[in-house]
Amino acid sequence: MKLWSGRFAKDTDALVNELNESISFDQRLYREDIQGSLAHAKMLGDCGIISQPDAAAIAEGLNGILRDIEAGKVEFTADNEDIHMNIEALLTARIGDAGKRLHTARSRNDQVALDFRMYVRREIPVIAGQLLELERVLCRQARQYQTAVMPGYTHLQRAQPISFAQHLMAYAQMFARDVTRLEDCAGRLNQCPLGSGALAGTTYPIDRRQTAEALGFDAPMDNSLDGVSDRDYALELLSDLSILMMHLSRFAEEVILWCSWEFKFIELDDAYATGSSIMPQKKNPDVAELVRGKTGRVYGDLMGLLTVMKGLPLAYNKDMQEDKEPVFDAVDTVEMCLPVFARMLDTMTVHTDNMRQAAGRGFINATDCADYLTKKGMPFRDAYTVTGRLVAECTAKGKTLEELTLEELRAASDLFGEDVYEALKLENCMALRRSFGGPAVSETTGQIQRIERFVEARGT
Repeated sequence: MKLWSGRFAKDTDALVNELNESISFDQRLYREDIQGSLAHAKMLGDCGIISQPDAAAIAEGLNGILRDIEAGKVEFTADNEDIHMNIEALLTARIGDAGKRLHTARSRNDQVALDFRMYVRREIPVIAGQLLELERVLCRQARQYQTAVMPGYTHLQRAQPISFAQHLMAYAQMFARDVTRLEDCAGRLNQCPLGSGALAGTTYPIDRRQTAEALGFDAPMDNSLDGVSDRDYALELLSDLSILMMHLSRFAEEVILWCSWEFKFIELDDAYATGSSIMPQKKNPDVAELVRGKTGRVYGDLMGLLTVMKGLPLAYNKDMQEDKEPVFDAVDTVEMCLPVFARMLDTMTVHTDNMRQAAGRGFINATDCADYLTKKGMPFRDAYTVTGRLVAECTAKGKTLEELTLEELRAASDLFGEDVYEALKLENCMALRRSFGGPAVSETTGQIQRIERFVEARGT
């Protein structure tokens, strides 16, 4: 018999039971459900709403259920629909009438709102910790390659010389923002819905501040309608995870390109690549491709929950049972992708000679050529035009800018001198880009140090 069956004269249809149950996925909230119930029972006892002996019996029973669940001794049943009713039924079976008093001054609406909020709060530092480990990997790799010249790209066309270190630290900045977004989400969600009841609070003299404090929240939620109907924190988490996965996907795309024979900037360790069933020469970057593919899955989780929530009137609606699976899926996906992605980067081989060779073609020092003329007194737009003509001449002759003779250069402008060759040398082009955030070693050193301090400040 269902715990809510008093008003009903018929048993629930079997198909309705199948549609209605959520224990198949919300059982992962067992820890949060028991923690919330322990705090609620203590508050009920302290406020004189139930007797202290009943409160103590409830606490003992809940702790025993927790131990048994974690020991694999509990089998949940769809007959009890969800994690809340499964645990309440187990409790009542173990301690009798005292167990029936646990739900006093509480609804499943504020109970699930509490459990889910606590779950999201618990997973945020796990994901943030994985991001911080990825940041450590990026810093280690960047320190090794601060003088490794590579072409920087715009429109996937070679553009200007940068270092491999600067490229890596660009992603380090993205992942740092991901960490702070998650921290912001954790701060905003840390208000307690328990005590909101079904929607209108309760007539019992409960102490919501006691339960909020006991469960580590900053305060109880101000409005009981909002308390049971808010899922902003879940949407915010999914939004944060979608942005995080977008960053991983962009990085994955570059790893895939860099592994190709057309680039060959890096080679993945054998442990983080796969082969072909028919082509023996293949070494495929499947880790990066899977991360790129799973990004769409996380996007789908966000769009799914946004769509569920978009037309719901206040307060609770059964549609909101659909909130958990997308969050669980996105969390599982991100927590699977981040560690393997970090290890893939940590073990890769970097071919700096191939990077330098690629940088030597594509006229990525053309801006430096124009800057050279500008520093000699020519207006930049004129210098731009002169350099563009030289690039066209080089293209026709199969040369690079630095391969032009001084006579050829002076035919375009008499401002060119012998010192132009030092100005066009790629290593110098990169080293002279000392503006804040640039690729010069002094700047990438600062970028690495700032990310290292960012990680250290979080104490993980």
